[in-house]
Amino acid sequence: MDIFDNSDLEYLVDEFHAGFDDDEPFGDVDITSDSDSDFMDSDFDFELTQSKMNNDTSALEARNGKDIQGIPWESMNYTRDRYRENRLLHYKNFESLFRSREELYKDCLQVEKGKNFYDFQFNTRLVKSTIAHFQLRNLVWATSKHDVYFMNNYSLMHWSSLLQRGKEVLNVAKPIVPTMKQHGSLSQSVSRVQISTMAVKDDLIVAGGFQGELICKKINEPEVAFCTKLTSAENDITNSVDIYNAPSGSLRVMTANNDCTVRLFDASNFALLNSFAFDWSVNNISTSPDGKLVAVLGDSPECLLADTGSGKVIHGLKGHLDYSFSSAWHPNGQILATGNQDTTCRLWDVRNLSQSLKVLKGNMGAIRALRFTSDGRFLAMAEPADFVHLFDTEAGYSHCQEIDLFGEIAGISFSPDTEGLFVGVADRTYGSLLEFNRKRNHSYVDSIF
Repeated sequence: MDIFDNSDLEYLVDEFHAGFDDDEPFGDVDITSDSDSDFMDSDFDFELTQSKMNNDTSALEARNGKDIQGIPWESMNYTRDRYRENRLLHYKNFESLFRSREELYKDCLQVEKGKNFYDFQFNTRLVKSTIAHFQLRNLVWATSKHDVYFMNNYSLMHWSSLLQRGKEVLNVAKPIVPTMKQHGSLSQSVSRVQISTMAVKDDLIVAGGFQGELICKKINEPEVAFCTKLTSAENDITNSVDIYNAPSGSLRVMTANNDCTVRLFDASNFALLNSFAFDWSVNNISTSPDGKLVAVLGDSPECLLADTGSGKVIHGLKGHLDYSFSSAWHPNGQILATGNQDTTCRLWDVRNLSQSLKVLKGNMGAIRALRFTSDGRFLAMAEPADFVHLFDTEAGYSHCQEIDLFGEIAGISFSPDTEGLFVGVADRTYGSLLEFNRKRNHSYVDSIF
């Protein structure tokens, strides 16, 4: 994984000035960026004149013409379509390896877009998602169709879509002292943690930090059970964490870091059970539904399948052209999806790994996040900004819904019952949490808010 550098980020304002030389859509705008805080600068750099009560958008308002993100296109000197056209034309995808993509794109599945599997339900700007590293976008996790967890700077937040209320679950700027201090434990205090990745499962929140930190907290307990620094070197970012059930049924926590190491912990006492070293920085891990295999992706075009207990590599997955940062397993355990900076997602059948089963392509950039619904019906694929693609697995992934928005995507998450889809948008002005509901044959009553 690349060291964080703001110059790697694309800003809509920058691109607008590059593509519209005769226009000044934002007036006099300072678009220089020389600090980490600039990462959250707004893509739409003007002051809000709307009152706070107009920050949110309901399904009814969207059907009546309001932009789902609340962007007032009618007051601008350009249309949304024109802005989208310019964005597609000038967006620069970040690449670590520069290789020809011509042959790759020939292998991509031709999909039928325009489908509608999930309807827009609500967008709130009362809470804003944020991102610590431009290549890591696993910072949104739903535990029900009404409960979602995400990062807002140093605050780990919970949002209730039912109550339309957010609250801080954990402040990681303050010193964190773990309650679990067993003999021989790696537990130690941490503070001012920039959360780079997270996962939530079975009442357990696990988060990784920019300096190799690991934090584990029970949702319903006020204190942090376990925290530590996995590495002592700088920039050994905790890139990925996963919570899974081992074949024995025991709950496990797995971590992946820039130090090329995957570590395995017992979630009951957070004892370190094992560690596995690889030849490159590990950017992403995901365990199979049966807990026997782990997908290991990193600073290599090749992805690996390894045994979760021993770390032994079982098979290499070849086909991607750049580094990979996302993966997800179909709940049947037979299909693995991998996302890469070559702008594609590859689907692999674990029963025949000689080549990928299908290749799915994004519109602009790397595939930074992947999620299957718990029933296996849909695959969500997120780019770094602007687009989330939903594929119907029962149609052979050939039917697609395209969620078109503006802004950096902090993460995506389906609710466990598949009814909800949440998308975190990172932007200083229009940062928000978007909510979509699974479309059924019957209709729902609109929100009155």
